[in-house]
Order: sequence, then structure tokens, then C-alpha cells
Amino acid sequence: MNTDFRAKLFLYFTAAIMTVVALPALSLAHGIAGKRFFPTTFAVDDPFISDEFSVLINHIKQPGDEPNKATELNIDFSKRIIPNFGLEFHEAYLHLGSNGDGSANGWENLGVGAKWQFLTNDEHELIMSIGTDIDVGGTGAHQLSESYSHIAPGLFFGKGLGDLPDSANFIRPFAITGDIVPSFPTRSKNVILNNDGSTDTERNPTEFQWGFTVQYSLMYLQSFVKDIGLGAPFNRMIIVTEFPMQTNLSRDGKGLTTGTVNPGVVWAGKFMEFGIAVQIPINSQSGKSVGVLGLIHFFVDDLFPKGIGGPIFH
Repeated sequence: MNTDFRAKLFLYFTAAIMTVVALPALSLAHGIAGKRFFPTTFAVDDPFISDEFSVLINHIKQPGDEPNKATELNIDFSKRIIPNFGLEFHEAYLHLGSNGDGSANGWENLGVGAKWQFLTNDEHELIMSIGTDIDVGGTGAHQLSESYSHIAPGLFFGKGLGDLPDSANFIRPFAITGDIVPSFPTRSKNVILNNDGSTDTERNPTEFQWGFTVQYSLMYLQSFVKDIGLGAPFNRMIIVTEFPMQTNLSRDGKGLTTGTVNPGVVWAGKFMEFGIAVQIPINSQSGKSVGVLGLIHFFVDDLFPKGIGGPIFH
């Protein structure tokens, strides 16, 4: 990352923080708009900012000629600075096994981001946020991570259908969330030196990352539509199907979309959330086998409401 780029990035980030601090603070709770609770899901980013800590395990066979099996441990932490603005940090440890060349292990590049929840509409169960995430190049193991960075500004949203009329009672527990995130590499290409002294040029693609979830909350059904007699643990479950996608915007491979469909279920308690889903590739470029996702998520703001769980500045 060159000096001019770092200086511009610092100025943009400082301006964003000053703008947010100047805005009136909203009274927010994690993932709640009106009667609607939006859970943290697996691969589609949250539409809200809160104090939270997550561990996501992803196991899948990667696409390619060799039958590579990847197990990835993702760690995410977010911290509110003021009630509607916070910072996010994420890191991942990857174990890559192959039947051909053995295995590789190590940390991937560190991710640092900021998110501003600029809209919370209780009546219409609507949340919207904007943010920026930076994967910092060269901070991970060299055999598994890239030496350049990625900058990904995004729009995030969540909308519950609880504002529908009573005639649509059993549709009201539905909700959708989604994100729209272009990702830009800080280096356009890599020059690779071959063993014979020749060189090859590898272009680093710009991607359009987009995704959404469809959710059906048994919690909402039981509490706000009709008590159908669900007992524990079903009365605190949310059925979720994710559609995380990436579309290549660069000249090489332009228009190619890869992604997965992730049907699963989330159980949400007062202090934590658990989830499990299967990961189904949408095409051969996305993978050739079904993966598994497992989520453990802690609501730090509820666990420590008078300590580290609250905004730094109220």
C-alpha cells in the first residue's frame, strides 16, 4: 500500500468518523427494529452494528483439479464507538488439505471495518447501514493470503414483513436481509517469475459481492402472530436460507458469478446464538460438493451491558 493511498484512506476514514459523530445518536439494540429481531447469519453480513463476538466454522471441498478440503475458522468482533457507529475486526485461520501436495495452515489477512447504522424504523421493521471493510494485505501467512489489500464499501439492509395486514398473518414472520459490496484490490496485477526466467501477469479482479437471506422467525410467529404451542428449543428458532454471491467485474472472467445457497437454522437465546447450515454451490466454478457452516455468536451488549458491552461514547 503506497504512501499516497494510505494518506487518502486516512483522510476518508477521518471524514467519515467526524460526519457520524456530528449526527444525532439513535437508541439501538442489537439487530432489533420494532418487534423484529434480526439474527446474525452465516455468510451475509449483518444490517446492524452492535457489540458482538462470533466464531464461524466453514468446511467445504474447494473447486479445482485437486480435491482440496478447506476448514476455515472465522473470528469476528465488533465494538460500538457511539450507539449507531462502530468498528469491526475479523480474522480467519485456514486449514487446506490436498490429496496431492499435502496441507497448508495459517492465518489469512486481517480485516478491519467501520459501520454506521443510519436508519432504524420500528414501525416497518427496517434497518439500513453503510460501511467499509479493508482486508489488510500482507498480514496473513504468505502461502495462504495476498500481499495486497482489498477495500470493500457496502450497503446493508434488513426488512421484516410484520407491517403486513392481519389477513397475511402467517407471512408476517418472514424477513429479508442483504448486502451490496463492491470489492476493489489495491494492486491491479501481479507479475509472476517462472522457473525458466519468463514472467506471467496475473490480474487481480474487482468483484461485486452481493447476497441476501430469507428468514422465517418461529419466535415472531409464536410471540406476535399466533401461539401454536411450540416448546423449547423450537420457539426460539429462525429458519434461514442465504444466497451469498460474487460477480467478477474485471476483463478476465467478467460476468462470472459464483456463490452458494445456504439453508439452515438459528437458535437465539438472551446472551448467545447458535446456528448450522449446509453450503450448496450454485455452479461448478463455486465448488463440487456440499459444505457445512457452524456458528456460535455472543451478544456482548447483553452479557456486559454496564461494562464492555456498551458504546464507548453515549
